[in-house]
Amino acid sequence: FIAALADNERLWSTLAVDVAGNGNGLPQALRARLFYLYRFTAEHSRKVRAETASPEVLVEINTAVLRGLRGEGATT
Repeated sequence: FIAALADNERLWSTLAVDVAGNGNGLPQALRARLFYLYRFTAEHSRKVRAETASPEVLVEINTAVLRGLRGEGATT
């Protein structure tokens, strides 16, 4: 579980570096949202490791991003 949490943090850290770069072609608003998700994920992961939060929201975030990448859009 801890290894998966660390892998997820590495993924979001990599994405954050990419969206913060000057050469990133995504719209600024999307870049800002993705960077915010990185910050949220990093902070929430610390809480999960401290056993003061559930990992469920991290799974929900990743699932939503994957749906978006597949073009499935938001679910309600």
